[in-house]
Amino acid sequence: MAKSGRQPIVLFSIFIILVFLSGCGGGGSGETSVSSGSAPLEPIPPKVLSWQPPTKYLDDTPLEPARDLANIELYIKGGGGFTENDTPTALISAVDPTTGQPNTTFNLANLEAFLSRGVTYQVALRAVAISGVKSAFSSPATFSF
Repeated sequence: MAKSGRQPIVLFSIFIILVFLSGCGGGGSGETSVSSGSAPLEPIPPKVLSWQPPTKYLDDTPLEPARDLANIELYIKGGGGFTENDTPTALISAVDPTTGQPNTTFNLANLEAFLSRGVTYQVALRAVAISGVKSAFSSPATFSF
């Protein structure tokens, strides 16, 4: 049953966990073609954003993330606060389809095509209920590659 008038409370605990993978094998032949003669850039390292999904609405009604949430909106900016006019950088399904459990991580390196090395970014999340109602923005965290 949709909770149409209730806004999920933002209880996201956002933190960036740097995941360094060393000695991993596989993933292709390791050959890179370079047309300009310059050295290829190293792949950006994984940076995993982790959070705890909200567990109640603003009116303290319990919220079951796996049942009541549709998705998580991920926002990234170079600076400044997040506003209602901002467009999400990525949408993350609230529930992992293979496990039925709430998603609680996202590898920011998946957005490499939209990010620059050496720039400090802010990232924030919003929960979106099945009814379409959105939470407030989480507190922002910072990261860079």
